[in-house]
Amino acid sequence: MNDAAPARTEAPSPKRQAILAAAGALFVALGYGAVSMDAIARSANVSKATLYAHFSSKDLLFATIINDACRENIAAGDMFGESHVDLTDALRAIGTRLLRFLLSERALAIHRVVVAECGRFPELGRAFYENGPGVFRRMLAEWLDRRGTEGRLDLTDPTVAADHFIGMLRTGLYARATLGLAPAAGSPAVEAEIEATVVEAVGAFLRAYGPERSCMTPF
Repeated sequence: MNDAAPARTEAPSPKRQAILAAAGALFVALGYGAVSMDAIARSANVSKATLYAHFSSKDLLFATIINDACRENIAAGDMFGESHVDLTDALRAIGTRLLRFLLSERALAIHRVVVAECGRFPELGRAFYENGPGVFRRMLAEWLDRRGTEGRLDLTDPTVAADHFIGMLRTGLYARATLGLAPAAGSPAVEAEIEATVVEAVGAFLRAYGPERSCMTPF
């Protein structure tokens, strides 16, 4: 994978959407290596010429699926808005939205495909990281940096802080879900555990990076 999926500014075409939907379903059902561009074209009911006009390679197609999902479900809208809301509430909203996305059936399925096949297809791991987790990590770090500039957080390295926050969300419930050991997403049990996980993560994050910590005297 040499290039990340390009950002789109034009309205998506129906054929492009059909290709992405078909490819995503095939990748999840069969795995990355077993899916050919011919199979994607047949499933999307488009010609190979049309397929290649939209996506020059399978790894670019996979990267676009990840990039679109990330931007539509995580980075879009007001998730990283600049409104001066309570910092705790803002972090809880960000954490809840991220964790719900990570626990969605589609996100878990794609993650399992990547883990299973990235050893044979290194471009798959790069495409996934650069267009999924890497996008969110960068946007969160930039958002945290702005909160630090405002004096609302005490940060040395916003990217490290972003890694810490994400890491606290990806334990427990998420770790079990990747192995198929958690209840179905959306169930009351999962929602309760999402809330508890986010509350604990935000509390620990603010204890580590809240501005008052710089005033504490070490023992």
